[in-house]
Amino acid sequence: MLCNKLYFVIPCYNEEQVLPETAKRLKDKVRALIQRGKIDEGSRILFVNDGSADRTWEIIRALHEQDPLYSGINLSRNRGHQNALLAGLMTAKDYADMVISMDADLQDDIDAVDEMIEKYLQGIDIVYGVRSSRAKDTFFKKATAEGFYKIMNTMGANTVFNHADYRLMSRRSLEGLSEFQEVNLFLRGIVPMIGFSWDVVYYERGERFAGESKYPLKKMLSFAIEGITSLSTKPIRMITGLGFFIFLVSIGMLIYSLVRHFTGATIVGWTTLMVSVWAIGGLILLSLGVVGEYIGKIYLETKARPRYLIEEFLNKE
Repeated sequence: MLCNKLYFVIPCYNEEQVLPETAKRLKDKVRALIQRGKIDEGSRILFVNDGSADRTWEIIRALHEQDPLYSGINLSRNRGHQNALLAGLMTAKDYADMVISMDADLQDDIDAVDEMIEKYLQGIDIVYGVRSSRAKDTFFKKATAEGFYKIMNTMGANTVFNHADYRLMSRRSLEGLSEFQEVNLFLRGIVPMIGFSWDVVYYERGERFAGESKYPLKKMLSFAIEGITSLSTKPIRMITGLGFFIFLVSIGMLIYSLVRHFTGATIVGWTTLMVSVWAIGGLILLSLGVVGEYIGKIYLETKARPRYLIEEFLNKE
């Protein structure tokens, strides 16, 4: 028989504008699910404060004092969205039978939780929340977002298309996640590697309730690089292939130069020479950059520094 104590895990970074409304809507959803007998009365809403510079932690503490339904984790400093999310997941797995992670900005459809729980009760370990469309996005946002997922999968970091970090995970799948010890985290690529039974729930993503997006284009590009280099060695293989291709081209150019020399048609090719020098120099620097990215990650992994430190945990069982 499956148990059904649910914990919501909500990473928060400077979310004082949206947090009260998020807490209210999640509380209404939890109460409704408890009344319908879908989840246990011991279910909780766990906010993870990722070193916010505003009143986010004060609000979380006040919510906890008002109602034990709200729990809170305060990280010692800002560790980034993925580490904050992991801190919440690893803490919740010791208390919950299933955990649903979502962002605090209310863009994820809370009503999709009902279908996620139904699939869990049918025996599914991981349920991904997947956007049904991007009709509300601008052309630029749609193109860059969809390009993000396509590039990630092409480069070997297998992800669920149009899925962010809105998902349900059973305790068993969370135990599996805890076995992944890498410091460089990309949960969207790691979770599918766990295995176990999985399914998807489609939902329409709304507008942000308040505040500004924490993932502008620059940060999204950095996130993509982090994901690719954390999960795949394909970029290094591409460098190897590119080097082999340039080697073949150089042999062809050598043969061409010798033929031109012995036929007496030698021409000083200044333009060709300059283009070749700049092109090869650029490729060398690019290759060194990619290799350096991997070396840097190896350096961080060998140090085995903690991915996060919890300063305070508020929870009333």
